[in-house]
Amino acid sequence: MGKPLILALDQGTTSTRAILFEADGRAVGDAGRPLRQSYPHDGWVEHDAEEIFAACVGVLRDVVEKSDRDVADIVALGVTNQRETVVVWDKATGRPIHPAVVWQDRRTAAACEKLREAGHEPVVTAATGLLLDPYFSGTKIAWILDNVPGARARAEAGELLCGTIDTWVIWRLTGNRVHATDATNASRTLLFDIGRQAWSDEMLALLNVPRALLPTVLDCAADYGEVTADILGRPLPIRGVAGDQQAALMGQGCIRPGEMKVTYGTGGFMLVNTGEARPTSASRLLTTVAARVGGRTTYALEGSIFVAGAAIQWLNEGLGVTGGPRAAEALARAARANHAVVVVPAFTGLGAPWWDAEARGAVFGLTRDAGLPEIAAATFDSCVFQGRDLIEAMRADAPSAFEAAELRVDGGMARSAWFCQRLADLTGIPVHRATYAETTALGAALFAGLGVGLYASIEEAAAARPEAERLAPTLTVNAREEAYARWLDALPRVRS
Repeated sequence: MGKPLILALDQGTTSTRAILFEADGRAVGDAGRPLRQSYPHDGWVEHDAEEIFAACVGVLRDVVEKSDRDVADIVALGVTNQRETVVVWDKATGRPIHPAVVWQDRRTAAACEKLREAGHEPVVTAATGLLLDPYFSGTKIAWILDNVPGARARAEAGELLCGTIDTWVIWRLTGNRVHATDATNASRTLLFDIGRQAWSDEMLALLNVPRALLPTVLDCAADYGEVTADILGRPLPIRGVAGDQQAALMGQGCIRPGEMKVTYGTGGFMLVNTGEARPTSASRLLTTVAARVGGRTTYALEGSIFVAGAAIQWLNEGLGVTGGPRAAEALARAARANHAVVVVPAFTGLGAPWWDAEARGAVFGLTRDAGLPEIAAATFDSCVFQGRDLIEAMRADAPSAFEAAELRVDGGMARSAWFCQRLADLTGIPVHRATYAETTALGAALFAGLGVGLYASIEEAAAARPEAERLAPTLTVNAREEAYARWLDALPRVRS
């Protein structure tokens, strides 16, 4: 027997990855496959659930083969997934009755608005910590039942099952034996009472979702059955599950109140751990389950940035800056230090804490000597300022939990040390930049290692991660606050 290994399956929106980790958090193998998206109507986004499962099997096999490690050394599998995306399938055959409806899908916007106009949102938020938005899973499930002929009657008769992508993948990997999800994914459905830690009868009735469809809710480190022997040549216990952002929170070691991370990808997700105290947000942030381990639930405040890396992509595709993100960064670094250009990249509205879907992007502060370098620099800074908006909202909502001693950053934009330094400078908070790219997969692996007993405690598991690079703020307070004031002055001008 060699060193114990943990296998992580990371099923995302555009790809499916499998990564093999040693117990110290070091990755020793990886494999990936792209995932097609389909857009049958304006605002609709779908995935082929069978393609997702086939990709999962493929990457699990690929990573074992490529790593040249003995499958007998793998002690557990951890699963992490794109949250809120849902599948409904036939309990007897295991076949989906409709394509997976993706978290980005907006087809239930009118249904959410109708519920909001009827005054239901305060009740929804009190139970689930969420807002009435098609982003979440519950209205998607109801839409499938109402639009696939006979589906609602079959659901009420117990002939159908549903779940987020973790649930679907686990059902298939275990040979249609285990119908389960974890508390973090359940907390994103609009159907789960995050205080009681149980499916909410009130939400099920409000959204018209039969209870018989729903999976059992387990801890993030728990027994989710075994991968059947035909997939890897031997049974493999599934012992860890978490939604992607909560898995990244674990992968960044944010297990104590006040510890926070931000993932900068196409958009951005910021979470601050608030401990066992469930916060109430006055800033329209989301309250969500950070983790549930050993029956103990910890919570987080979460804010979403709609456009982050997508703004850099706009520089390349919209303004003709050739050479990709590196060229855009090089242009930004050439900007005059005292420029006053502000870019608000509200291409699809503004996310938290503004939640203004009708806002649109703009460029302010142009002068005769301003050009592409200044616009590029302001575009990078806009990603930081959106993060600071979330930090200020979180500080107001949970001052007792919000220490903000440091901000841990990961995602595609975190590959740039220059951008991470801007993040430290313009927030005034030291930034810990992950030197390992796969924090989400690592978090799933750490939960699985905890579930199989490889780690004695969540503290020991969270410590099993590579060291991060620390970047301290270097900008003066006056310069930082003047820049942020220009951003705050620009926001009302793009609001609807």
